[in-house]
Amino acid sequence: METLLPLLLALSVGFAHAFEADHLLAVSNIVTRRTTIGLALKDGVFWGLGHTSTILLVGSVFMVGKFALREADFRYLEASVGVMLVSLGVLRLYKLLNAPNKILAHPHMHSSDGHEHGLAYGIGLLHGLAGSGALVLSVLTRIKGTGAGMFYLVLFGVGSMVGMMVAAGAFSIPFSLRLAANPTVRITLVALSSLVCIGLGTAVIYENVLVR
Repeated sequence: METLLPLLLALSVGFAHAFEADHLLAVSNIVTRRTTIGLALKDGVFWGLGHTSTILLVGSVFMVGKFALREADFRYLEASVGVMLVSLGVLRLYKLLNAPNKILAHPHMHSSDGHEHGLAYGIGLLHGLAGSGALVLSVLTRIKGTGAGMFYLVLFGVGSMVGMMVAAGAFSIPFSLRLAANPTVRITLVALSSLVCIGLGTAVIYENVLVR
């Protein structure tokens, strides 16, 4: 029972994990490019796949190899998430200022879908790498046995994938063709999303590099 309970909680914990502010902002910056909820949901899936891939890789290394792990060792990886958020926000603002017609037209091109899904996967990889330290430490203290620990991480990953699908779908609604037909509305939504992304990214960098 002591092992079963954490496993049952893994899905719900993973689902809630997807709704952390830095995760939501990074993915919302991607789905501002989308015109359909379906494509946004796919972005959520690819983010979840990337996130789970890194967590499983790090988890297997530390659980199987029995390496010592300190959460503080991952602070620079956390800071890298801040750098990524700032970069996403700045790039989006740059495109908005220099090529606003492309953002306002927002063409639906299947040829670009692979690029956007790849970006979502890469962001998920980095998020998973930054957050894997605390997660693996938590698993090691709660669950005995490498197999059970890895199974927990798999369930956690599935939960986070479902959570991000929900979040990405919700974020894509304001950017649908119907609601974003007004250029002013679309520019405002993209600008706000980018500015908040830059603000949170700066705060993450400060907390993990400058404060410590």
